[in-house]
Amino acid sequence: MTSLMRKTLGMLALFTLFFSCGESTMATDVKPYAPQDFSKLKGMKGFSDTLLEQHFTLYQGYVKNTNTLLEQLTQMAQQQQTNMPAYTELKRRLGWEFNGMRLHELYFGNLGGDGQLKSDGPLAKKLAANFGSYEAWMADFKATGAMRGIGWVILYEDPASGRLINMWINEHDVGHLAGGKPLLVMDVFEHAYMTDYGLKRADYIQAFFNNINWPMVEARLGAAGK
Repeated sequence: MTSLMRKTLGMLALFTLFFSCGESTMATDVKPYAPQDFSKLKGMKGFSDTLLEQHFTLYQGYVKNTNTLLEQLTQMAQQQQTNMPAYTELKRRLGWEFNGMRLHELYFGNLGGDGQLKSDGPLAKKLAANFGSYEAWMADFKATGAMRGIGWVILYEDPASGRLINMWINEHDVGHLAGGKPLLVMDVFEHAYMTDYGLKRADYIQAFFNNINWPMVEARLGAAGK
């Protein structure tokens, strides 16, 4: 079965459960996820409020779908329905919705700054050590973001070695480095920029760099990186 077929079946199963079961309460003591408030980003230069509002709404949908999937999967497990195709497809779908939620939180979280990285800070030093210079790292990150396709660009730290790696993530749930720690996350799905930039992705990438919150990115470094 192809990836597209699995996703289609997963969506059909998800919609079926949404409409047949309605709102439900998770049968555990674990609190549902709540969307974070990123409204402070409004007014950010290079990002219209219209684009940001649309993006926030999309992110909130991932939070809602993550909670609903967890609720329905818990119910099906309690009802011993884990051998049903719907359970299988919803379990696969969970990675897409959860990562869609978490990656957007990391993305919005590393915006709202002045785009200036301190050259004598630990992250700048690690970038230079891994890529030769900050400029070389930036060129590689931007080139990754300019690749054809839609997805994410993530600067990862490998906690096992301390190495920094720029990665292209084609889907929310496919292509991540096992154990890797995301430091800087850039959304290059079309919804992240087309409202303001149309097909000019390079202009969006530059606007992203102009607004990076580098202290937040640096705070994500592991203990070894600092």
